[in-house]
Amino acid sequence: MTTAAPDVFYPIVPSADWVARLGKLGVRTLQLRIKDKSGDEVRAEIAAALQLTRAAGCRLIVNDYWQDAIDLGAEELHLGQEDLAGADLAAIRRAGIALGISTHSDEELEAALAAGPTYVALGPIYETKLKAMQWAPQGLDKIGTWRKRIGTLPLVAIGGITPERAGPALAAGADSIAVITDFMTAPNPTARVRLWLDWAATVRA
Repeated sequence: MTTAAPDVFYPIVPSADWVARLGKLGVRTLQLRIKDKSGDEVRAEIAAALQLTRAAGCRLIVNDYWQDAIDLGAEELHLGQEDLAGADLAAIRRAGIALGISTHSDEELEAALAAGPTYVALGPIYETKLKAMQWAPQGLDKIGTWRKRIGTLPLVAIGGITPERAGPALAAGADSIAVITDFMTAPNPTARVRLWLDWAATVRA
């Protein structure tokens, strides 16, 4: 089981095709978040993504589908709060799978910490256009609050973050920046990801 934080630039993608596309660019951590597919399609996507990331030397974090993640030999998993409530945490632990958990409130953070995660995600930091959110933007101060509450546990910031906003999020206490809309909706997603990778390289240097 890996206990390291996801890479400082942590893109979230909807398919194995996107995994292949970004893996070729040198992305170090990817989350596969599949929506609106049948069970067989989900398993096929996860299996393909695992093969691709292993070949590319990239970490793959599977969103939501914990049983498929176990069955297919995934090493990392991410759960939202609803998924967390229905997951078999004992089975996930027995499989040795690292577990990241989304949080938006004090209550959700308590639930996440009780599950023994390998990292915690906080969002949305800024307004996001990805989907209608129940939660108002958390802001940079909340990152600092979460940092104090979780100690050395890795913290992922997500929601409305651009390359220009990423530095302040790290300065506030985040270890990684999860990104979806900023590159998925860009006129040239590949060029946008390369911009993020250039930024990440400066952070690691």
